[in-house]
Amino acid sequence: MTLDVPDRVYYRIKEVCTLTGLKPHVLRYWEQEFRDIKPVKSPSGQRLYRRKDLEAIFTIKGLLYDKKFTIDGARMYLSRQRRVMDEIKAELREIVELLERGT
Repeated sequence: MTLDVPDRVYYRIKEVCTLTGLKPHVLRYWEQEFRDIKPVKSPSGQRLYRRKDLEAIFTIKGLLYDKKFTIDGARMYLSRQRRVMDEIKAELREIVELLERGT
């Protein structure tokens, strides 16, 4: 997914709200419901989101708002996607090992 957002390491919650069109309380709620959103906290307690958090937020927003998933449905969908990606990575590792052995 290509995001049209400024390229920085961290984004404050206000910036994320502006970029996503979501309210701060929605982001804070989603942090509790989805393990893919894990902002770090600054020394002053400010939430700092990374690019991977933004990607997860946009994906979740699409599932909930556009595709009309429930929170549980979106969680299950994302979990399935992670499992598929893990399987693909494992298969690719096996292919690399075979190629390295020359078989």
